[in-house]
Amino acid sequence: MLVLFETAAGYAIFKVLDESKLQQIDSLYKEFDTPEKANKIVKLKHFEKFQDTTEALAAATAMTEGKIGKSLKKLLKKVVAKEAHEQLAISDAKLGGVIKEKMELACIHSPVVAELMRCIRSQIESLVTGLPPKEISAMSLGLAHSLSRYKLKFSPDKVDTMIVQAISLLDDLDKELNNYIMRCREWYGWHFPEVGKIITDNLAYCKFVRKIGERTNVAASDLSDILPEEIEAEVKLAAEISMGTEVSEQDIGNIGHLCDQVIDISEYRAQLYDYLQNRMMAIAPNLTVMVGELVGARLIAHAGSLLNLAKHPASTVQILGAEKALFRALKTRKDTPKYGLIYHASLVGQTTAKNKGKISRMLAAKASLAIRYDALGEDTNAEMGTENRAKLEARLRQLEEKGIRRISGTGKAMAQADKYQHKSEVRMYDPSGDSTIPSTSKKRKFEEVEEEEESEAPVTPAVKSKKAKKEKVVEEEAETSAAAEETPKKKKKKKDKKEEEPEAPEPVEEEMAVTESAKKKKKKKKAKDEDDE
Repeated sequence: MLVLFETAAGYAIFKVLDESKLQQIDSLYKEFDTPEKANKIVKLKHFEKFQDTTEALAAATAMTEGKIGKSLKKLLKKVVAKEAHEQLAISDAKLGGVIKEKMELACIHSPVVAELMRCIRSQIESLVTGLPPKEISAMSLGLAHSLSRYKLKFSPDKVDTMIVQAISLLDDLDKELNNYIMRCREWYGWHFPEVGKIITDNLAYCKFVRKIGERTNVAASDLSDILPEEIEAEVKLAAEISMGTEVSEQDIGNIGHLCDQVIDISEYRAQLYDYLQNRMMAIAPNLTVMVGELVGARLIAHAGSLLNLAKHPASTVQILGAEKALFRALKTRKDTPKYGLIYHASLVGQTTAKNKGKISRMLAAKASLAIRYDALGEDTNAEMGTENRAKLEARLRQLEEKGIRRISGTGKAMAQADKYQHKSEVRMYDPSGDSTIPSTSKKRKFEEVEEEEESEAPVTPAVKSKKAKKEKVVEEEAETSAAAEETPKKKKKKKDKKEEEPEAPEPVEEEMAVTESAKKKKKKKKAKDEDDE
C-alpha cells in the first residue's frame, strides 16, 4: 500500500512495509515513537519538492478544495501508475474520489489512514531526508500565512487602514487651509480691504494676491485666467478708490509665500480626495453609494476598521459620532440623539427637519447591511447599495408628499391618524369590605326607614272615599288574623302604601280663589303702569 502525504516542502509518497501493524489503530502511535521504529513500518519511495511558495500555495489550495493540481497529476502518472495494482492511501475522501475518476487508481480513506497520517507527521523530519528542520518550519510558516490570506480573500486593495489615514489627513488639511486663508485675508486686507468682499472664493483670492502683489498693479494686469470679467472690472474699480494702507515689498513677499502654501495645499487636497474616492469604491462600494465617500470613510475611521464597523448594529451606526450627546441625554434623562456622522449624508441633508430622524434610522439600517456585504462578501459590485438607495429615495418622496392615503373613497383625501393617548383605568379600593363590625339586620333597617318616612310625610286634609275605608278595614282584619296565627309578617313598602291610598282631590273652591286673586293682581299692575306713564 502506498501513502500520499503533502508537506510544506513538497509531495511525499511512502510505501507501507508492514500492513499487519496498521490493524491495531489504538496502539499504532507506539510504533512511531522513534525514527528507527517508524522506518520499519513506512519507507519513503519518492519526494517531489515545490519550486517556490506560489506552487506550494496552488497545491495546498487544490488539495483542500478536492482538486488535482498539475504537480500532483505529474507525480501520480510518474510514480503511482507504475504500481497500479497497489492501493493509494489519501487523507481527503473527496480528493480520493477525483483521483479514482481521472487516474483510475484505487484509493483508500479510513480511520486507519487518518491515524497513519498523524503518525507520519510526527516523524516527518526523520522519514524525509535532505531537509533540515529549520527549513521545513520556515516553509510551513510561509505556506500557512499564504493559505490563510488566500482563504480570507486577502487583497492589497482591501486595506482599510489607508482610508483611515487618508480621511484623517483630509480633515487636518481642511483645518490648516482654513487657518492659512483666514490669516492671508486678514494680512492682505490691511493693504486692499475691498477685494475681500468682491472675491469670495478662497483659492481665487490667493491666486489673485500672488499675481498682483500691490494694488497699484491691478490696472495694468490681466486677470481673465483667475476671475470672470464682471468681477475683474469691479476689482479694478475698487483698486482706484481703495482705503487700504501702504505696505513694503517685504510684506508683500511674505504674503505671497503664504498664498503659495495655500495653493499647494489646495491642489494636494484635491488629489487626496480623488485617491480617497477610488479607495472607497474599491473597499466599500455599497457603503459609498449609500452615504458617500466622506461619510463612509469617517464611519470606518471612527470604528477603527471596516470589519469592526460591520460588527456594529444599525442603531449604533446611526448615532456613531454622537456618543457625547448620547451619554449626556442618558444622564439627564432627556431625548437621545437621532443621528451622528450619518447626518452629513446627502439623503439626510435633503429631507425636512420633521423627517430627518426617520430617514437617518432607515439609512442606518440599509447602510449596516451594505457594510457587512462589503466587509464579508466576495463580490465587489455596488448593485445592492444602488437598489437600497433607490428604495430609500422612494420612501423619502412618500414621506415628503405625505403619501399615506385612504384606500376607499375618492383616493385623494389624506388618511387622518388620531394621536395615540394612553388611557389607564384606575380602580379605587373599596375599604367597606375591611370592617369587622357586624352589620344590622335587614328587618331592623327596614323598620327604621319606614318610621322616618312616616314622620317626614306631610299631613294633608283630604276627603277619604268609601273605597279607602273599606281597604283599611280589610287591613285591620288581616292583622288580627296574623296575630292569631302567631306568624309575623313584614310591613309593606312606601310604594305599596301610596298605591293603596289614592291622593285626595283638592277642593275646587281653593282653585277658584287662587284664580280670582291672580286676576286682581294683574289689574293692579296695569293700573300702576298707567299711572307711571
